[in-house]
Amino acid sequence: MVSYSSLMPNDTDPRIEAFLVEGYRRMSAPQKFERVSALTRSVQELAMLDVRRRYPNAESREHALRVASRWLSAKVMHDAFQWDVEEAGY
Repeated sequence: MVSYSSLMPNDTDPRIEAFLVEGYRRMSAPQKFERVSALTRSVQELAMLDVRRRYPNAESREHALRVASRWLSAKVMHDAFQWDVEEAGY
């Protein structure tokens, strides 16, 4: 089993790490869910910004497919959206 502390960056002061872990332990399940949801939305927004930067002339559907292809398998992208990751890229 991987300990939580082994997942933290090595540059985190142990006192700060203990403070963070205690804060997470005090959170209710809905609070933890909201925190994870907010982080997920942030990652998706960053991915969309990257796709828009790389493909500024693409339409919004293509942008959305490129973002989705970062999370979904090539098979799912092909079967569900007819998007060939090998041909079109991410």
